[in-house]
Amino acid sequence: MQDSLSTNTTAEMSHTLQQYTSVVARCKDLYLNKAKDYGTSWRVLRPISIVDQIYIKAWRIRQIQEKGVQKIGDSIESEFVGIVNYGIIALIQSAIPEGTETELMYSEARRWYELKAKEIEDLMLQKNHDYGEAWRDMSQQSFVDLILVKLLRIKQILANDGQTIVSEGIDANFCDIVNYGIFALIKMGE
Repeated sequence: MQDSLSTNTTAEMSHTLQQYTSVVARCKDLYLNKAKDYGTSWRVLRPISIVDQIYIKAWRIRQIQEKGVQKIGDSIESEFVGIVNYGIIALIQSAIPEGTETELMYSEARRWYELKAKEIEDLMLQKNHDYGEAWRDMSQQSFVDLILVKLLRIKQILANDGQTIVSEGIDANFCDIVNYGIFALIKMGE
């Protein structure tokens, strides 16, 4: 019994990892194409501005979910891709040393994206080990609500000069936001 359970869990994780890497590759492709179009103009964004960009996208998804209609052509899926990419951008911004030029070379922008995406993937694997695939039973609405909660937490942490007493910090919240966005995209593709 234990061996079959272990095999199923391994097979499920392998399938999840395939789906996960496929979604991240799609998000990275858009990020890199935008880097070709705009360079790394996003480097001027402060943390609160990135929070607000993600907030706008998550809030729009929520409004569409509640109203059942949308008037702008951008899909919910494209909004989740934006959430993933802005979350990774936030993590890149916090890791890049102070005083680094605003414009990164294309290869450097790619390297930073891949580095942060891998760190977030590693976190997902650790959490999936402990929580199993519980996210598969969650609704798209829950992913959006949790993203909004994480954003409000980040805003409060920023208001507290980045300090927390017992809670996760800003980067941990952005990692969770990215993973919720990826999970939503996986479920939309199924």
